[in-house]
Amino acid sequence: MSRDRFALALLFLGLLVARLCHSAIVWVEEAYPAAAAIQVLSGKALYRDVWFDKPPLSALVYLLWDARMGVLLRIAGAALVFACCLMLWRFARDLWGPREGLAAALLLGFFLTFGIPAAVMALAPDLLMVLPHIAAVYLAWRGRPLLSGFVAGVALLVNAKAFFVLAACMFFAWRGAGWLLAGFAIPNIVALIWFGQPYVDQVWRWGAMYSEQTFSLATGFIRTANWAGFQSALIVGAAFALWKEDRCRWKMIAWLLLSLVAVAAGWRFFPRYYFQLLPVLALLAARGYTALGRCRAVMLALLLIPLIRFGPRYVMLANDLVHQRQSNWSDVALNEDSQAAADRIGHAGTPAEALRAETLLVWGYRPDIFTYTRMPAGSRFLDSQPLTGVLADRHLTTSEAFAPAWAARNRRELIASDPTWIVDGLGPLNPALAITNYPDLSEWLGSYREVGRTRFSIIYQLK
Repeated sequence: MSRDRFALALLFLGLLVARLCHSAIVWVEEAYPAAAAIQVLSGKALYRDVWFDKPPLSALVYLLWDARMGVLLRIAGAALVFACCLMLWRFARDLWGPREGLAAALLLGFFLTFGIPAAVMALAPDLLMVLPHIAAVYLAWRGRPLLSGFVAGVALLVNAKAFFVLAACMFFAWRGAGWLLAGFAIPNIVALIWFGQPYVDQVWRWGAMYSEQTFSLATGFIRTANWAGFQSALIVGAAFALWKEDRCRWKMIAWLLLSLVAVAAGWRFFPRYYFQLLPVLALLAARGYTALGRCRAVMLALLLIPLIRFGPRYVMLANDLVHQRQSNWSDVALNEDSQAAADRIGHAGTPAEALRAETLLVWGYRPDIFTYTRMPAGSRFLDSQPLTGVLADRHLTTSEAFAPAWAARNRRELIASDPTWIVDGLGPLNPALAITNYPDLSEWLGSYREVGRTRFSIIYQLK
């Protein structure tokens, strides 16, 4: 046990150090819920006063550290991932033994660190759901269906894909299906009563329309093949465990297949979506690792693939932090521009201490500007997706709206507001979607004057 504690302590230290390397960066996937949390801190209510198309806990969790970025955010990220590792450690230990428990924790921590940076670093819904995902299935396996269902229900308040977590729990506790469903319903009925129709419209109606905007068939296969290559150590270990292990084999296969379906839902296959697969794969791979004997060297060798691909970036970022310089990394170019735009707002004639009395509209999907200014939003909208009807994952390359009528209604609401500042962080990247390109906003926009530009942003101030 002392060896396990020492290994787990080293694991937490590694998770913390790796995340602190990203303390100067705000990834857009975490900036969006953080921006919503900042609005809540300013006295606004989610969905009623703030348009937010994610489940509520994905934003409200940021209140735990005052929605601060930098070191506090990275400490919170390390704590969350470590909690996930501890939960999987307990699951594997109780299912098989202490060696499997430690292996499961280390594997999960490794693959939640050495992956696509914007995915493994950002406290976005897919990463936040890993902890309740593991806990819900563990409780179902332990024969606690009511509590399992409740935890899965809490997961739904983080990520809509928690329905697949509930389905996995059904295979482990099918005799208590009624209790599972009851537990699942409790937190979601409370949320529905509390947030009301705006919650249904923004999270579920808008989310359903979003999920219909799929990518090409080839995209899913290519991205899955790429992911499988980087996670090949998990796949080899899990495959060996399923071949050798009889205990819970079919339940594990069902859990694995349901998680794969969750990844494919909407056929978009972003790297963070694959977090749905990590709990079951890491659990099985831990068993496979201990059962492989001397052949476990194969798994260790395969771990070098993600380590070599993603490890050097941590060294480079740490070096930049030590020398207090900006990182020469194309992935964070927009984030650096957001920081520059926020600085221009602070120096465009308004003292910094007065900024909180003013308001901001960000046009484009640049919520990190809110995290740098911490200004109240000048309308319900934190970005321009609900105003243009064009999704952020394609608005740099197309101007085709998937919900034009809904977006037009939202723009009519927008012109009744008068934010002090507007940052157009989309027009310089896609002129067809510039805020000046909407005739129904032209008269309203006439009340503003351009006061500055950065590489990717145009800044306007109320006259």
